[in-house]
Amino acid sequence: MSRPRRRPEGSLPPGCDPASILLTFPVAPEHAGQRLDRFIQHRIPRLSRTRAQEVVKACAYRADGTRRRASERVRAGETVILVRPAFEEPNVPLYFDVLHEDDAILALDKPAGLPVHPSASYHKNTLTYLLRQRYGNDAPQIAHRLDRETSGLILCGRTRASERALKIDFENRRVSKRYLAIVRGEMPDDSGRIALPLDRAKEGLHILMEVTPEGEGYPSVTRYRVLARRDGATLVALAPESGRQHQLRVHLAALGHPIIGDKLYGPEGVQAFLDYIETGLTDSLRDRLGHDRQALHAYELHFTHPDTGEPTTLRAPLSDDLVALWGEPLAEATFASVGAC
Repeated sequence: MSRPRRRPEGSLPPGCDPASILLTFPVAPEHAGQRLDRFIQHRIPRLSRTRAQEVVKACAYRADGTRRRASERVRAGETVILVRPAFEEPNVPLYFDVLHEDDAILALDKPAGLPVHPSASYHKNTLTYLLRQRYGNDAPQIAHRLDRETSGLILCGRTRASERALKIDFENRRVSKRYLAIVRGEMPDDSGRIALPLDRAKEGLHILMEVTPEGEGYPSVTRYRVLARRDGATLVALAPESGRQHQLRVHLAALGHPIIGDKLYGPEGVQAFLDYIETGLTDSLRDRLGHDRQALHAYELHFTHPDTGEPTTLRAPLSDDLVALWGEPLAEATFASVGAC
C-alpha cells in the first residue's frame, strides 16, 4: 500500500550559513492564529516565554530569507523556519531497534541517553533526526514523549492520519502505559496506588516538580505492582493514570523509594544534578547515584490501532543495562503480572 508523501525537509533561506542547522515546524489547524513566540514555546519542550522570544529574534526566518517577529500570527499550513548556528552536540547512542512496523505505525525501542526531540543542546543527535535519516521525507512522526534518560517503547505514526489519531489518543489518556523501574529499598507492599497532587516547585530549579498539599496542585495517580525484591532494591511495574511531568519519579521518591540513578529526586535532592552539570558523570557521582542514568524503562503500550481499530499491545524488553543493574537473570515469569498493575 502506498502512503501519502510527507512534507519535504526544506532548505536554508537565502543568505544563511550552509553549516547552519535548519528546524522546520508545520503549523497544524489547531494552532492557527497563535503568536509566533507562543507557537515556538509549544513546539520546543521546556522553553520559557522569554526564551521563545529570544529564539524568534535570533533564529526565525521566512522562506525568502527575511526575518520574523515574535508578535506575528502563524497560519495553518505554513512552515515556521528556525535557523541556528551549528554547534557541537554531546555524544549519545545513535541507534534504535524496530519492534513493530506496518503501514500505519512504527514501534521502536529507544536506548537510554538518546533525546527524542531537538532542544537547545541536541539537533542531529536525536531520535527525530535518526528517523529522518533512515526514512527520508516519509519519516514516521513520534506520537508522544519520553525523557532522554528513559529507555524503551516509542510509538510513531507512519501517515498523517495515523499520527494524528495516536496523538489524540495519547492526549486523551486512551493509551495505557506500563513502565518498569528499579528503586532504592525493598517496597513493603506488593501493590498499591499513589494519589498525591503535583505542581511545579515553588523554589529551586525551575524543572522540579513537587508533591503539594491536598487541594492544591494537579491531581496525579500512579498504580504500582512489585515484580521482585533483592539486596535492598525493588523491581516495580508502574501505571500512570495521569501524565504529569516527572510523575513516576516524584511519586516513588515521596514513598521513600526513589528510582536508582535519579539525579533530581534521589536521596541527595538536586545536589547530584548540580554536580552532574558542573563535572559530568564522574566515577564518584556514579557511585553516589547507583547507576549512570535513572533506572526507568517504558515497557508496554496498550492502544487502539489507528488503521484496524483493533486493541493492540506492544512491549520493549527491559534494557540490558537495567538487567545488569539488577544483578541476576530475570525470568519471563517475572513480568507476567505487569499488565495487572
